[in-house]
Amino acid sequence: MKWITREKVKVDRVACPWLIKKFVDKDAEFVFVPGEKVMTEAKRLDAIPYDVKDVELGHHGKECSFEAILRKIQADRRSGAGVARADRQRRRHR
Repeated sequence: MKWITREKVKVDRVACPWLIKKFVDKDAEFVFVPGEKVMTEAKRLDAIPYDVKDVELGHHGKECSFEAILRKIQADRRSGAGVARADRQRRRHR
């Protein structure tokens, strides 16, 4: 899967790819673009946006993107849906 966020990486945007590669999608491909182009490029590339405004895997109140992704992984694993599906695919290809 492709994952997309803003260029000019900072701590949160470095930690998120680690979390995604480690627990969600070992074959993840990361794309970094100017902030104003993230959503357009996400659609064009069929990529999952993270650490940008108004997305599920972004900042919410005091929660940073890393925490949002972690929360999503935990919720999906409990329900067996969503991001965890990529994790199951990853495990099949080991």
